[in-house]
Amino acid sequence: MNRAEILVIDDEVQIRKLLQITLQSNDYAVKEAATAKEGTIMAANHPPDLIVLDLGLPDENGHEVLKKLREWYTNPVIILSVQNSEEDIIKALDNGANDYLVKPFRTGELLARIRSSLRSTNGEESIPVIKCRDLIIDLSARTVKKNSEFVKLTSTEYNLLSLLARNEGKVLTHHYLLREIWGPGFINQSQYLRVFTAQLRKKLENDPNRPEYIVTEAGVGYRFVARE
Repeated sequence: MNRAEILVIDDEVQIRKLLQITLQSNDYAVKEAATAKEGTIMAANHPPDLIVLDLGLPDENGHEVLKKLREWYTNPVIILSVQNSEEDIIKALDNGANDYLVKPFRTGELLARIRSSLRSTNGEESIPVIKCRDLIIDLSARTVKKNSEFVKLTSTEYNLLSLLARNEGKVLTHHYLLREIWGPGFINQSQYLRVFTAQLRKKLENDPNRPEYIVTEAGVGYRFVARE
């Protein structure tokens, strides 16, 4: 049994009921809150393993709730919202959300995103080697193998791959990647990111035009997918 505890903060009764049934049937423990105030108090009193947060709460904007949570809460937060603009998605991810799903959503996809977020959190410090199909990334040795053969990467290529892989399953925005790899002065230089992502795909993907590892989230950023 998973028994990870998930806190759902959403003012829609039907959504909370659906999530309760879905999550409990997959062996998660579920707590619910209908307002931002109720949710933040519950999270502070007993921090859950993951929070599913709606942006359209009746008493406070969900973006503000997320920023307040990220002042102290370090476990995954998945946004579940009807707000589907690129601006809202990028803002939430830049403010610390691990993932973003738009309502209406597929429960299977939500469960997959939850598993990925929990897996990434639980394994971040204890697994310096990431194995994914024919790819092995050794974070401590700074080496990459594909089909048991070493892949020669430049320092920038490796840093980009390492950052994506250490956040496996999480969408990293263009601005975040540019800031972390090249520095704050390069957050608008998206061509850097396109070039180096293309180079990585040529070296790592079986078909660079249909990537399996470094997946594009259109208009937002990239996600590293370690498992099929």
